Amino acid sequence: MKKKQFRIKPRNPEQGLALVHLLNDDKKLVILKGPAGTGKTLLAIAAGLQKVQDGAYDRVLISRPVIPLEGEDVGFLPGTVEEKLLPWLSPIYDNIEVLGVDPEALIRDGFLKAEALAFIRGRSINNQYMIIDEAQNLSPLAVKTILTRAGEGTKVVLTGDPDQIDVPGLNKEDNGLSVAAARFQEQPIAAVHELTQCERSELAALAAQLL
Repeated sequence: MKKKQFRIKPRNPEQGLALVHLLNDDKKLVILKGPAGTGKTLLAIAAGLQKVQDGAYDRVLISRPVIPLEGEDVGFLPGTVEEKLLPWLSPIYDNIEVLGVDPEALIRDGFLKAEALAFIRGRSINNQYMIIDEAQNLSPLAVKTILTRAGEGTKVVLTGDPDQIDVPGLNKEDNGLSVAAARFQEQPIAAVHELTQCERSELAALAAQLL
């Protein structure tokens, strides 16, 4: 609890246990579930960057489904692939900035790569710390596609909140995050962990509870 991992340390025992799983190379799959503000994405990124810094992995590869909020689709976005992805990756960059690091510098120096999920199909991804954020918005088939891309030396972290699904046709039980958690619960190379304590702010904690 007292030791910092890439400039942060856990604020509660739940986060401390999550970091144990995230830093354990024997756990090839870690699933973090919990409401907004519990630190799922921040902990995963901090642990991943720490492991890359320690030389355990080549880089952190992070992605999330490109799903707009209900009624908030901004339509066609011009520019390069990176420019198109920027609005969807902004929450990830926000978490990195909390660590006091420039995300663009991490990308430039090869420690971090943010990529669209569409580009993962058909690849073999080796020796990377792979984080899939907002995985509750993925189907079980999509999660299977992602996990079967993991090559030698790769660790996969799925984060999300089954109560915050933005995709029609998915529900709390049949989304990819929940299905993967149920199927891998007893597997020795996997860890499924639930975070419940919101640490973002008093307002965020109350909103997660009341709305």
